[in-house]
Amino acid sequence: MLVSGQYAAVVIDDEDQILTAALGALGASGSGPGGRRGAMFAAKRLKKNVYETDLALAMSVEAATKHAEGILAQAGRMLEAPGTHLAGARVRRAMVGGGLGNMNPVLITVGLTGDGPERTTVSVRGAAKEGLIKQRAGEKTAKRIAELLAHQRTN
Repeated sequence: MLVSGQYAAVVIDDEDQILTAALGALGASGSGPGGRRGAMFAAKRLKKNVYETDLALAMSVEAATKHAEGILAQAGRMLEAPGTHLAGARVRRAMVGGGLGNMNPVLITVGLTGDGPERTTVSVRGAAKEGLIKQRAGEKTAKRIAELLAHQRTN
């Protein structure tokens, strides 16, 4: 992942909290407060499926950031990313549906670093909780978002 140092630790540490809260919200939508507590209890004990990939875009970091924001907003719900300019990278996050029926919440983190006036390196990280049936939702969703990012619009 392009973001490094202290921010990388924060990104990884809070992934579990964000995914647990998202699964708790799903539990609450079906069963109320008891469902939320049960889903969060179970989510804390599940392993994560994590996948990271890098790509290069032939556009400025500002244009690439807008491009990434548009794709993430279409794919899911944008989240605030703490320290969006730490370690020289811009960071954008979204909660995107993955797995069977897009029911499994996947946290997508996109880091963008300028490598010149018309070149940006992009890191895409997908993380999702995995149950007994391995769906690789984090991996599949990160690959899907990276593919969408790679298809640049030419103006």
